[in-house]
Amino acid sequence: GMLRMGPQSAGADPGPACYGKGGTLPATTDANVVLGYLDADFFAGGKMKLDVAAARRAIETHIAKPMGLSIEEAAAGMYRVACNNMAQGVREVTIKRGFDPREFPFIPAGGAGPIHSCLICEELEIPFQIVPRESSVLCAFGMLMSELKHDFVRTFVARLEAIDWPRLTKMIDEMSQEGARQLTEERIPENRRRNDIKFDCRYIKQYHEVSFLVPRELIDRRDVAAIARAFHDEHNRLYGYSLEQENAPIEIINVRVQAIGFTDKPTYREEAWAGADASGALKGRRSVYIPETKTFREIPVYDGHKMRHGNRIDGPAMIEQETTAIFVSDAFDCAVDALGSFALFRKGREDLARSCMKDIKEALV
Repeated sequence: GMLRMGPQSAGADPGPACYGKGGTLPATTDANVVLGYLDADFFAGGKMKLDVAAARRAIETHIAKPMGLSIEEAAAGMYRVACNNMAQGVREVTIKRGFDPREFPFIPAGGAGPIHSCLICEELEIPFQIVPRESSVLCAFGMLMSELKHDFVRTFVARLEAIDWPRLTKMIDEMSQEGARQLTEERIPENRRRNDIKFDCRYIKQYHEVSFLVPRELIDRRDVAAIARAFHDEHNRLYGYSLEQENAPIEIINVRVQAIGFTDKPTYREEAWAGADASGALKGRRSVYIPETKTFREIPVYDGHKMRHGNRIDGPAMIEQETTAIFVSDAFDCAVDALGSFALFRKGREDLARSCMKDIKEALV
């Protein structure tokens, strides 16, 4: 009797009910259409018309009637549950790895990611997010931007204070040579390569291992104390404690080598300052669900392709592109940075937006 979203997906075919390809079960996209986040006539830049009536029927049949809700209430519940699921996914890759998500800018990807990002950031108390202008292809773009990496791992069970150093060194050299062969085939010159060595260690009788970077010079000089200190520090970062003071024995389980080849990166073209006025990109207005007040409201809709560096809009608002829709909720405002990205910041935190945009620009260029 509880409302769940996923983990099943309707895929692209038959897809959500609103695709009109035979899908009858309500999906997140159907909720986004009903809530006004997606323009049924501008999906994929107008190349594909969405069936709003079919989305409403699917939600009414499978969620609204069984739960005694209106169609809009059911769609809002679907939206919130989906956002909460994604927020939990962020927790899995941050808090459970020892990182505080509030200390990082949030970068939503995919065509629909920016529709949900404000609610996700509200859930995680993240005050700043960056939506790349081409967020819909961020994963593909990121793959082209990434270094070439090859990972090798060998089991090597030993007490840290009783390592067979010749055997360990030979194992690392073999993995490094295999990585060099791979990078040679990929035409990466030797001066653009690096090998990172990691140990998977644990305190004796612990169930889990901690993977941490071990500089090659520590291995060459057999510096057990420095390696142990690095393990203690990483264990403390991840779990909030270490057993360094207790002199708990440490056990190696695996040895890893990551062969990295550094590739050429494209340069970024900065836009000229165009001022704060975004009225030239205004398309119109439409009724959209506002999560903060749980009501529908007529809000401005902007053409993301026409927004320029410096343009600012106050939430709530919608920004539409052919491949992406961005919902700026009532808790956020938005400005366009010099690289064309949309910087969403919590209301009243313009100082944070300015400093982050500057830092990010310098990091990318």
